[in-house]
Amino acid sequence: MSPTGITRRHALTAAAGVVAAASLASTGLLATPAIAAPQSLRNDELKKALRRVEARRRRLLTGRPSANGWEMQKAADDGGDIVTRHVAGTGLNLSVRMGDPETVLVHVIRRFHYEVDALGLRGEPNPVEGWVAPSAARNSRLPESNQASGTAVVVHPDFYPPGGRDGFTTAQKLVIHDIVADTKGVVRWGGDDRRPYEGLFYLTVRPGDARLARVAAEIRTWDETPGSGAGVVPDAADPSRRRQAARYR
Repeated sequence: MSPTGITRRHALTAAAGVVAAASLASTGLLATPAIAAPQSLRNDELKKALRRVEARRRRLLTGRPSANGWEMQKAADDGGDIVTRHVAGTGLNLSVRMGDPETVLVHVIRRFHYEVDALGLRGEPNPVEGWVAPSAARNSRLPESNQASGTAVVVHPDFYPPGGRDGFTTAQKLVIHDIVADTKGVVRWGGDDRRPYEGLFYLTVRPGDARLARVAAEIRTWDETPGSGAGVVPDAADPSRRRQAARYR
């Protein structure tokens, strides 16, 4: 089954909403949780709904995974799993895969903005980049291909080209590694790769990995707890935090 989980059961799920069957083609269908279909749904309505689901699936999905195993998607904000979200406290918008990937990657961007280098200041036209079209991912084996599946982000994409080194100070790298440690290694910084890409942060886990769900749940708890989460600057130089960060490099 594809990482997006398109099944006949998903189609029945959408059809069970309070709107008419025709609304099955509305936003977010590819990620709708499964429940039982109502008995009042007529067979012809269901068939039409299934045809619409299949048409959307063909239009959006590629059948090809990015480097981390998530399926690349052809469009954002078109009823699939890739959506544009506002990054609270930054004035930025970011197109990412909805759900746990969104929670984790938005957290990374927020901490980077607050603690490493503010994004979008001085009229910067392209401060952060999330999803890109699969055609832009020329090599699906490279980490940056994860952008096409909505599971990677690039900060200051015009300033940190792939292969470049030493774009950040030692102090900034210390915080970057602390941010990665926050995710328990679910996110990797491209600057630590053999072929560095210092602007890149990407998910390291495949679809269904329980570690992603645990980290996302922890981040959501931080976001709901005063004095926790992004915006509360920790001491990244604390020996215990440095030891934790070293585990994920």
